[in-house]
Amino acid sequence: MAQKATIYKVELSVADMDRHYYETHKLTVAKHPSETDERLMVRILAFALNANAQLEMTRGLSTDDEPDIWKKSLSGEIDLWVLLGLPSEKTVRQSCSRADEVIVYCYGGRTAEMWWENTRSTTTRLNNLRVVNLSEQDTRDLAQQASRTMKIQVNIQDEEVMVSVDDAIIYVNPVKWKNAA
Repeated sequence: MAQKATIYKVELSVADMDRHYYETHKLTVAKHPSETDERLMVRILAFALNANAQLEMTRGLSTDDEPDIWKKSLSGEIDLWVLLGLPSEKTVRQSCSRADEVIVYCYGGRTAEMWWENTRSTTTRLNNLRVVNLSEQDTRDLAQQASRTMKIQVNIQDEEVMVSVDDAIIYVNPVKWKNAA
């Protein structure tokens, strides 16, 4: 019998001074049976870093033709396509052809660095692609805070990110490996 997704209830408050965005989102997040707590928390962080009224979590791991997070325009075009982890070059290229902007949030320490070394040269012509690395320690610290109901506060100022989960505070330093042109 197939395992079912685990449901997480998240109250996510975002104070992004860089973009002047201040909002609280009530999220119901389905954690796929094969998804780790680390990936779940990276997904929530990626949502916070791009928070917008039209931003949505998708079916993610359960489908091949959707990103983890996306933002669609009112007319249905995909404005933003967010991928997590270490996607294949083919997936990155296809994503860039389907959306105005694509962001890959990679994590995994040395594995992520090796992925980027192999992927960097083939992505130079993809002008709508951004690649952001999250350190292994930051994502591990976030994973330790995962629980079925969470109140998360994310403060962003001068590209520095502070994540508060209940009583824990984690400072996350996203490193831009590639900026969109």
